[in-house]
Amino acid sequence: MHEHGERPWSVHYGPGVPTQIDIPDEPITAGLERAAQRWPDRVATDFLGATATYAETERAIRRAMVVLRDLGVRPGGTVALVLPNSPSHLVAYHAVLRLGAVVVDLNPTYTEAELAHLLVDCGAQHALVWHKVVATVLAASGDSTLQVVSVDISRDLPRSAQLLLKLPVKAARAKRSALRGTVPAGVPDWHTLLERAHGEVPAAPVGADDLALLQYTGGTTGTPKAAMLTHRNLVANVVHGQAWASFRQGEETVYGVLPFFHAFGLTFCLNLPGHIGATLVMFPNFEPETVLKAFGRRPATFMAGVAPMFERIAVAADSAPKASLDGLRQARLGFAGAMPIPPATVERWERLTGGLLIEGYGMTECAPIALGNPCVPTRRPGTLGVPFPNTDMRIVDIDDHTREVESDGNGVRRGELLVRGPQVFAGYLNRPEETAHQLLDGGWLRTGDVVEVDPTGWVTLVDRVKEMIIVGGFKVYPSTVEDHLRLMPGIVDVAVVGMATAGGDDQVLAAFVLEPGADAPSVEAVRAHGEQRLARYALPRRVEVVEELPRSQIGKVMRRQVQQLFTPGE
Repeated sequence: MHEHGERPWSVHYGPGVPTQIDIPDEPITAGLERAAQRWPDRVATDFLGATATYAETERAIRRAMVVLRDLGVRPGGTVALVLPNSPSHLVAYHAVLRLGAVVVDLNPTYTEAELAHLLVDCGAQHALVWHKVVATVLAASGDSTLQVVSVDISRDLPRSAQLLLKLPVKAARAKRSALRGTVPAGVPDWHTLLERAHGEVPAAPVGADDLALLQYTGGTTGTPKAAMLTHRNLVANVVHGQAWASFRQGEETVYGVLPFFHAFGLTFCLNLPGHIGATLVMFPNFEPETVLKAFGRRPATFMAGVAPMFERIAVAADSAPKASLDGLRQARLGFAGAMPIPPATVERWERLTGGLLIEGYGMTECAPIALGNPCVPTRRPGTLGVPFPNTDMRIVDIDDHTREVESDGNGVRRGELLVRGPQVFAGYLNRPEETAHQLLDGGWLRTGDVVEVDPTGWVTLVDRVKEMIIVGGFKVYPSTVEDHLRLMPGIVDVAVVGMATAGGDDQVLAAFVLEPGADAPSVEAVRAHGEQRLARYALPRRVEVVEELPRSQIGKVMRRQVQQLFTPGE
């Protein structure tokens, strides 16, 4: 249907990857149901050594459907999951969706105030909540009729670990404290309800265009918004991923190190494994040593993560046992997103594993992947890659999204990236004006990212439109400045932001994280270093030092919070 002329970037695709794929008209839960029929005895989940086959997982989901039905969950209702990574999380997710209800997956480390806003905004009627944060969620729900069920994820641990938790020793008490909290009387317990469940509940008729998720955006530049994602959006992403990476049906082992409540982790951990019949090895939180230990026991063939995860595993591997190092050699593919990955990290990971570490690009509003580097040795580290199958792009003027930009003398286009495809969301919940701003006629999604595209369609990120700094009418891209300032001696990391001035212009501020014992750089030293490659208007006029940069749950620097650190009255 689409030749290279229409999608010129397809010349970069890996062997056998088509430009157009038929997206099945089915709910996202269909993949795991098929896997349970095809590979009933294959291990579906491994949670710190506690395993469940696909047949056992299917039975658990059906029991959960009975419990949820008895609690009053109905098609079209909204159920909040406030849980860490765990088998309970996966089972609840699939059970809610099979009943035709909508999942809203929330960060269990959010504060009461953060949860209060989200619970009101999404209108959840029920919430399955981690034992440790039940009190926080109850406080956040206020006088609402939200029905809260407590989930003790220690019940998902291996039997031996559960017994150790009961020991009257300091280590066991500390572990219990990390996993459990105080639950008020009257709050039902999830596992108790599951044990008492009887009978079966038929799955609701769910269409591909029915709403599946209310997925909150990261909120790095403002108030979080609920992106409405349909079953078709989610199915499209896993079908694209299957074709892109040539996953082997019924043979892969996927590591779930990303938080399931994030769109990136949700797609690659809750959706993809069931679609390809993979074993999902889950981690309740990211600890490099724990991940390496798992490589010695049940090696991953695929892992999605963010740059710091791959780097920390590689560093920890220096002192890892031989079994873990041997296991790392099974990692055929790593997929990094959310932020640029340093070339040194790519080199280190690929040397350890013998596999590839590629980068991709997306956002919550496209479920979340839209572009990626091909899974071939000729991919280009440090770039976003090319659009996935079924996905089109346009490059438009930053100030006028109706005008496509022209190529420069080298055939390169620079502007805001627009994408269109079956993974693009249906809009924001209860925010028609913001939906109209983001989702344009013809199904085009404004990404808010400035990119450069070469003549063959290869895309490189420049920066976020909202984080661009205006100095004397000139545009300053923070990432470009940061990349150069990181080369200064004694610098661990840096964030560059624009600070508003009385004159209406922005002042460029650089916030540095220093190596131990390093002296804070002066403004003069920073500007002298910057003059080697940067225009004078892009040079910082203010320098600050911080112990660490504020980051999102998956490690992305929160530039807005950096601005707030140095804004009087914030």
